[in-house]
Amino acid sequence: MEKKKILFVCLGNICRSPSAEAVFRGLIEKEGLQDQFFIDSAGITDYHSGSPADARMQRHAIQRGYNLTSISRPVDPQSDFLEFNMIIGMDNQNIRDLEQLANGTESVNKIFKMTDFCSNCNYDEVPDPYYGGEDGFELVLDLLESACKGLLNFLTNQK
Repeated sequence: MEKKKILFVCLGNICRSPSAEAVFRGLIEKEGLQDQFFIDSAGITDYHSGSPADARMQRHAIQRGYNLTSISRPVDPQSDFLEFNMIIGMDNQNIRDLEQLANGTESVNKIFKMTDFCSNCNYDEVPDPYYGGEDGFELVLDLLESACKGLLNFLTNQK
């Protein structure tokens, strides 16, 4: 069986998308499905390229048992839209940016918004916690835990 390849995307790839990568990885490992997926994360910008996840985000993630190990990189429209089955943006601006980077309908059809998989969430986006306080990082993790469960459910129910 070919692996399902998922790329999580946020603005700088140091808070939300590496957290989504870690939360989803933890979920599939718990379910014993890690051999069925290839997961990565990237940023719309290259502001933090080569950097680890934000220390505050790492601290909050570790408290929930997630290890943010990814290193920031920008989206590569030449390869990422070919390589990945799904490219999942964290907010509406990420979606617009991804749509501009996409080359054709097939690429656009790979773009999804993280909160579309969220159940019982009162948020249309995963907000960027970078300039906020500690509660913002916890909210991001709450939303990602719900959305990642919904994403896994969506993927396992696909034929």
